[in-house]
Amino acid sequence: MKPLVNAALRLAIAAAFASTAIVTNAAAATPVAATKAEPSARAENAFLAQSDAAARSARVANVAYVLNFALTGKENFSATDQISFDLSDAATPLTIDLDKATITSLTVNGKRLTPQYNQWFITLPANTLVKGRNVVTVAYERPHSTNGEGLHRMVDPVDGKVYTYTQFEPAAAHQAFALFDQPDLKATYQLTVTAPADWQVVSTTRETNIEPQGALRRWTFPVTKRLSAYNFSLHAGPYHVWEDKSGKYPMRLFARESVAAQVAPADWFKYTNNGLKFFDTYFGIPYQFEKYDQLLVPDFLYGAMENAGAVTFAENGFLHKAAMTAGQRETLAEVILHEMAHQWFGDLVTMKWWNGVWLNESFASFMATMATAETTEFTNAWQSFYSRGKQAAYVADQRVTTHPIEVPVPSTGNAFDNIDAITYSKGASTLAQLRHLLGEEVFRTGVHNYLVKYQFRNARLDDFIGSLGQAAHRDLSAWTRDWLYQPGVNGLAADYTCRNGKIDRFSLKQSAASATLPTLREQRVQVGVFNLAQDEKALKLTRKVAVTYKGATTAVPALVGAACPDLVYPNYEDWGFVKARLDTRSTATARTSLNQVSDPLLRSMLWQSLWDGVRDAELPMNEFVRTVLANAPAEKDYVLLGGILNKVVGVSDYLGEMMPDATYTKQTAAALEQMTWDAANANASNRDFLRRWLGTYIELASSRAGLDRLDGLLNGKLVIDGLTVDQDLRWAMITQLSRHDYPGTTALIEAEVAKDKSDTGQAAAIGATVSRPDPQLKADWLAKIHDLKTTMPYAKVRVAMQNLFPSEQTGLGEASARQRLAGLAALDKAAGPVFMRGYAAILIPASCTPASVARLQEAIVQNQDLSVGTRRQLLIAHQEDARCVAIKAEMTIPSA
Repeated sequence: MKPLVNAALRLAIAAAFASTAIVTNAAAATPVAATKAEPSARAENAFLAQSDAAARSARVANVAYVLNFALTGKENFSATDQISFDLSDAATPLTIDLDKATITSLTVNGKRLTPQYNQWFITLPANTLVKGRNVVTVAYERPHSTNGEGLHRMVDPVDGKVYTYTQFEPAAAHQAFALFDQPDLKATYQLTVTAPADWQVVSTTRETNIEPQGALRRWTFPVTKRLSAYNFSLHAGPYHVWEDKSGKYPMRLFARESVAAQVAPADWFKYTNNGLKFFDTYFGIPYQFEKYDQLLVPDFLYGAMENAGAVTFAENGFLHKAAMTAGQRETLAEVILHEMAHQWFGDLVTMKWWNGVWLNESFASFMATMATAETTEFTNAWQSFYSRGKQAAYVADQRVTTHPIEVPVPSTGNAFDNIDAITYSKGASTLAQLRHLLGEEVFRTGVHNYLVKYQFRNARLDDFIGSLGQAAHRDLSAWTRDWLYQPGVNGLAADYTCRNGKIDRFSLKQSAASATLPTLREQRVQVGVFNLAQDEKALKLTRKVAVTYKGATTAVPALVGAACPDLVYPNYEDWGFVKARLDTRSTATARTSLNQVSDPLLRSMLWQSLWDGVRDAELPMNEFVRTVLANAPAEKDYVLLGGILNKVVGVSDYLGEMMPDATYTKQTAAALEQMTWDAANANASNRDFLRRWLGTYIELASSRAGLDRLDGLLNGKLVIDGLTVDQDLRWAMITQLSRHDYPGTTALIEAEVAKDKSDTGQAAAIGATVSRPDPQLKADWLAKIHDLKTTMPYAKVRVAMQNLFPSEQTGLGEASARQRLAGLAALDKAAGPVFMRGYAAILIPASCTPASVARLQEAIVQNQDLSVGTRRQLLIAHQEDARCVAIKAEMTIPSA
C-alpha cells in the first residue's frame, strides 16, 4: 500500500543520482574504509523484482533488526538501524532497501563505508561481506510521508497536535527504515523510540520500559516474534487511549484526541473480544501476539491494515458524530474481524511473494463473514456479503480485465495491480464453496494443520491446498486449476419441462463465461423450487435439493415429480459462485411477486437477477424503475433495503450520465425523490431505516423542491421526527446542494467549515466545493489534482478527484476529456501507482455516447505502454461506457 511522496520529483532526483553515493553531513560521514562503486546487484528502479527477491532470500537468512527512532513531531525523523543476518554466499554484492533517506553513516561488519546509494536501495560491495553472520548499521534522516505510506505524519487542524503511524504493505517499510523489504525474509524486530513526553508509542509488542528524558520519553520494546516486514509497525502521537482487560488478551484502542468523542469503544472491545475467542477456538491455535491494539488513524489509504498486534483503521470509515446505525456497526464488526483473521492468516503464516496476497485477503474476508455471523448480532452477515462483496466480484469477473484469483506479480510495483473484488470476494466465495464441497469439519481440520505446520514461516498456495487435500483425502489439483488459475464467472440455469402439473425432466445447464474463457467448473449448490400459494399472496419453497454439478449438463432426478414450479432458483442460499440465470417463467414471477418471498436472501438474489438484466441490457431500466417504485417502500429487511437503494442510486447515476436533461430523467428523479422522502418520514420511529432512506434521498435530491427540503433540514425550518441532523448529515446535504448549484451554497460551505475545523470538515468542504457545476472551478481543481508537487495531502486530493465530475456533470467533464486522455501516459509515468489507482478509476472520461466509446477505444490503441493498473482502468472505462450506451438503447422511453 504505497503512494510515493512527490513521485515525479522523486523519479527525477533518482535518475540524477543513480549509482552515485549520496551523503550529507560529510564531516560526520567521512568513511574509514571507502570502496569503489560496483555494478548494482539489481535493476536501478524503485521496485523490487520477484527474481531479485528470490535471489536475495536464497542467500540471506536469520534476519534481526534493532531499530532506534528519534521522533520530534517535526517534518523529518532520524533513526539508526542495525541489521544482522546470515549470508550463505559473499561472492556478489547485496542490496538493502531504503527509500529517499539522507544517510549520515553506514557501517558494514565494523567498517565505515561511503554509501553506494541511489535513493531506492543501498548496494553493499561483495568485499565488505562475509559468509556467515553480517552486521550492517545505517544512520539516516528522512522526511515523514504525508501520503499514507511509510512513516506518515499528520498535523491535526483542530489543536495542532502531531500524529504519526506506519503503513508498510506491500513494500513501504523501506520508507521508514533500511531492510530487506520482501515478505519471505521474516525477521525479529527490537525497537527503541524517543518521542515527546505527551506521546503514546505503539508497536507489535508492548513496551517494557518508558524512561523520562526531559521533554522527551524513551520507549523500549522487547524483541518481536518472526514477522514479515509489512506486518511490523510503529505508531506514535498524543493519542487518546481506551483499555479493556476483561478478556484473555489485553485490548487497547487509540484515536486522536480531537475525534475521541466520535468513537464507541464499548462496541470495539465487544467485537474484538468475541472475535479473539472465536478464532482461538476455530483455528485451534491461540492468538500469538499477546496484546491486541487497534488505532484509528487519519489520511489512511485503505480500510484497515493487519499489523501484528497493532491494527490500524481509516478514521473516515469509523468515526461517527451520532450513534452508529446497524449498518455502521456491522461494518465495524466485519472489518475488525477481517483484520483479526489476518493475525493467523497473513501474519502467523505469510505468503512467500505477492502473488499469494489474494489468499490472505480471501481467507480474511471468508473468516470475517463467518465470525460476524457467529459472534455478533449480525447473524445475516452472509446476506450482507452476498449483497456487497460478492456482487462486486461478479462485476469484476465479467469485465474484460478479469484475471485468475492467483496471478504472477513481477515486482513490488505490481503487487496491488490485481487487488480488487476478485482477490477479496471471489476468493472468499471459492473458499466458502470449497468448504461446502469438502465438508465443514474437513475444511477446518485442513486449515488448522496448515497453520500449525507453517507458523512463523512463509508458504505457497500449494502448501495450503495440500493441507486441505490431505485432510479430505482428495486430490484438489483440478479444483485448484479451474477455480484459482482460470478467470471468469460461469452461468447456471435450470432446464426443465412439466407434464400434468409435475416436473418430468430437470437438469442444470452450466455455461462458460465466454468463448475465450471456456472453463466449466465443479461446484456444489442448492436448487430451490417455489410455488405461489393458491391466494397468490406467498411464494413458498416446495423442494430444496443439494447438487454437485460439473460439465455442461447435470441431471437432477430428485426434482422429477415435484409440482411444476412458478420459480426455480439454481443457487438457493448462495452456496456457489455462479451467475444464476432465471428461466422466463421465473423472471416473470420475480418481477411480480418480490414481496411475496419471505426469505430475505432469496429476495436479495431475485432483486440482483433483475439488476443483472439491466446491466446486461436485457431488461429495460425503466421496467426496473417500475419494480422499485412498486416494491421498495414495503421492504422490511434492513440489509436487503440497503442493496435495493444502492441500485436506485445506480439508476440515478446512469440517467444522469445518459440524458441529464431528458424529460424521463426528470420525471424519474422526481418519483424516486418522493419515494425516498415519503419512506424516510414513514420510518421516523426506526432510526436505522430512517437514516438509510434519508441517506438515499440526499444522494438523489436534484429538483428545486427536493433541494429546498435539504435546505430546510439544514436551517431547522423542516423537521423529521426522530432525526438528529448531525455534522456528517450536514456535510452530505451541503455537498448535494453545491452539486446542483443551489443558491447560497458557497457561503454555506464557508460558514460550515468555520464551525467544523476538523480534518474531516476540511475534506468535506473540498468535496462540496469541487462538486459545484462551475466550468472555471472545475478547471482550477483539475489543475490542482494534476500538480504532483502539491503540498495538499493525498487523502484530500483523492476527495477532490471523487467529487469533481458527478454523473450529471458529464458535459462539464467533456471540456477537459481530450486533455485528460492525451496526458494520461505522461501522468502515469510521473505520478506513481497509488496516485494512479485513484486517478484512473475516477477521472478517465466517459460520457455514455458512441463518440465517447470510440474516443476511449482510440486511447486504448494509442496507449500501449501504460502501467498495468492504469491500462486496466482504461479498459474498464471503455467497457462500462459501452455498457451504458447499451442500457440506454434497451430502454423503452423517449430520450428527450
